[in-house]
Amino acid sequence: MTAAASSIFVSEELIRRFDTSGPRYTSYPTADRFHGDFDARAYVRQLELRKQYSAEAPLSVYVHLPFCASLCYYCACNKVITKDRSQSVKYLAYLEKEMELVSAHLDSDRHTVQLHLGGGTPTFLDDAELHKLMLLLRTYFDFSDDAELSIEIDPRTVTPDTMAFLAQLGFNRTSLGVQDFDPAVQQAVHRIQPLAMVETAMASTRSAGFDSVNFDLIYGLPRQTLASFGNTLDQVVRLSPDRIALYNYAHLPMRFSAQRRIVEAELPSAEERLKIFMLSTQRLLDAGYVYIGLDHFAKPGDELARARLDHSLHRNFQGYTTRAACDLIGLGLSSIGKVGNAYSQAARTLDAYYSELDAGCLPIEKGFVLAPDDIVRRAVIMDLMCSGPLDFTAVGQQYGIDFCKYFAKELAELQHYESAGLIEIGRSQLTVTPRGRLFVRAIGMVFDKYLAEPSAARYSNLI
Repeated sequence: MTAAASSIFVSEELIRRFDTSGPRYTSYPTADRFHGDFDARAYVRQLELRKQYSAEAPLSVYVHLPFCASLCYYCACNKVITKDRSQSVKYLAYLEKEMELVSAHLDSDRHTVQLHLGGGTPTFLDDAELHKLMLLLRTYFDFSDDAELSIEIDPRTVTPDTMAFLAQLGFNRTSLGVQDFDPAVQQAVHRIQPLAMVETAMASTRSAGFDSVNFDLIYGLPRQTLASFGNTLDQVVRLSPDRIALYNYAHLPMRFSAQRRIVEAELPSAEERLKIFMLSTQRLLDAGYVYIGLDHFAKPGDELARARLDHSLHRNFQGYTTRAACDLIGLGLSSIGKVGNAYSQAARTLDAYYSELDAGCLPIEKGFVLAPDDIVRRAVIMDLMCSGPLDFTAVGQQYGIDFCKYFAKELAELQHYESAGLIEIGRSQLTVTPRGRLFVRAIGMVFDKYLAEPSAARYSNLI
């Protein structure tokens, strides 16, 4: 075990003691707290208010492309399963309507430093449609020369020519949906993609000159074993992506209908899942990856790793990022945005999305305007998610509070985390220890006042 792996390694007893279910904190308050009182008019008000401070907040843009040609049984994303390619033509036309409506409420400064295409399967769109989409985005948003342009890739949908074309369009980052290389696991989740297919996608991505490649992995899938996932990790390390997201599969068949096709008896036991997680963490650290936080790893030279060291790491709806202080414009079905101190989410069905745009309205279904207390708690939780340290004096000065008095109850609740060596609480700051970084969701939950209120949401386990 390397020194890095040793510093973060925790015992099974400690994991069992502190492992619980909770939010992933891509926002605070979390999306399950959004409500229908926040509508298109409320969103427009936030866009108009933005004109007062737009020079201070560049834009990040997320576009949700929901179409998939086949169903992956584990998937919890909002998607539309279809083989009808004409659906994307129609969808593009409505995305243009949405961009036009949004841009009417933005001032001339539309400086944009980040773009992410997610799904669904963005490469469900053919080359001509992707070219048109990028033309539209460049028409309505002013991308900086160093903008991060990223796209999620299903390796089953691309060829080397596809990756070269995406690079020509300006994309410089990509994320490959790997999940697991074991054929039995792939069959159980209805996602057959041989290792050779991912090798080809990876090689063509490198050849096309992408700056960063991420692999998404999932542990806890049906038919997965410690040995089989160990083999997957061998191949991942060999292929050497710049970043790795290691997600814990949350089996919620009552919420996500696709998961009802998974045979529950084939899911690994809690014991096996824990062993897979511990093996994965150790293997990735031994291979030289840096643990960024939650379920993300990166090579030492990657921007995320550098941002963690200089405390410029940030977290939003796409996960960890180096581009802090951006307003996020969400476009497309169910997309989430953040403008100022408000969150918004678009309609979750195509019929509702199309209907609102046909009426000349932005398709906002719900959202949330943060109160002053929410803003303080968001700052604290996001500092913790990015591994702090949490500076009491800095937070107090920024928000006009006496931190230790304001959060006296929370600091008292954190004592058992400190006694376990997961955090260190001093007179002026809270520091998450290397071992404690595995539990930052649980530590952040102490500051989440909404967890005491009823919610229909069900969260995944921390580990």
